[in-house]
Amino acid sequence: MTTADTAPLSYPFNVPESLELSEEYEQARNRPGLLKVRMAYGEPAWLVTRYAEARFVLGDQRFSRAEGARHDEPRQSEGRTDSGILGMDPPDHTRLRTLVAKAFTVRQVEKLRPQVKQLANELLDELEAAGPPADLVDRYALPIPVAVICRMLGVPAEDRPRFRVWSDAALSTSSLTAAEFDANMEELRAYMRQLIEEHRRAPQDDLMTALIDARDVNDRLSEVELVDLCVGILVAGHETTATQIPNFVLALLDHPGQLALLRERPELIGGAVEELLRFVPLGSGASQARYATEDVEVGGTLVRAGTPVLVAVGAANRDALRFDAPGTLDISRTGMQHLGFGHGVHHCLGAPLARLELQEAIGALITRFPDLRLAGDVVWKSEMLVRGPRVMPVGW
Repeated sequence: MTTADTAPLSYPFNVPESLELSEEYEQARNRPGLLKVRMAYGEPAWLVTRYAEARFVLGDQRFSRAEGARHDEPRQSEGRTDSGILGMDPPDHTRLRTLVAKAFTVRQVEKLRPQVKQLANELLDELEAAGPPADLVDRYALPIPVAVICRMLGVPAEDRPRFRVWSDAALSTSSLTAAEFDANMEELRAYMRQLIEEHRRAPQDDLMTALIDARDVNDRLSEVELVDLCVGILVAGHETTATQIPNFVLALLDHPGQLALLRERPELIGGAVEELLRFVPLGSGASQARYATEDVEVGGTLVRAGTPVLVAVGAANRDALRFDAPGTLDISRTGMQHLGFGHGVHHCLGAPLARLELQEAIGALITRFPDLRLAGDVVWKSEMLVRGPRVMPVGW
């Protein structure tokens, strides 16, 4: 086993103005053992880049998220936030996740499909009426998941634009100082506390009211947990999907043969979304370090207790030991178990909802506009945990 003491490499590797996967990941996958890396803030960490080891670390309870709160966790920004449910281990994690999980089952989410389909078509009607060029992000990709998650939580429609500012700051890796980062999160929490009080006075048929009942009636979570859970659902519930919609469109435009196949065979949309989730590396780099709670061997490297491990999901999803021709986009690929939604106890709770939104958004768009194309320069998100267009002009 290796316990390399070499100087850590600067991390992350991916550049924000692209969806390419850095060649440094392939080099890391092809060398024995794990790679030692250092982010802008926090202590050095081991980096996992291969599929088998990624599944192992994400699925093994000897690797803890909660331990990060007791360490100088590797991160891209000065500000540190309580990660809420994402920073918990069982049994606390299980307790909170169970309260929310029933709202995100495949069966429950499937009931939303007609609403999402209608919303996508209404937005496309507006795009068509306004005429090209149009910003796909602001006019289409963002409104769909924002509307859905706000409706689930009972957030008034007029308040939705405020969440873009808060959410951007919550996922920022920019020059926000720790104080600015904390102030932004407190604004968002204050808003959520107010909304919770309004729901207490006038209960609604939504997820927030169900969580309030779990708090007030059964005492299954604290007031702080209730507020942070609602904040986490709101941010996580729209940002990644709103980013992946234009990312997937870009990937398809870059692979016209695959786009043509999807138009010819719209029934492939489910598999196409899975392949795009595998193929497109969303993160600027790995985040959410796991801490070994005892000495564990990972891929030939001895990870000592108290040491952080970062899992590069985008790299693991391109591992040739797991996927044939991993650098090729193939929407007819079957039998995948990609890690786009993670793995283990922190597997993305909202995966069924994200899948549905991506299927409906992409399917409706490419059907409505057979000549869809870029109509200007893409402005990329910068200094964010997720990569993708901030502005993406399209024509048809």
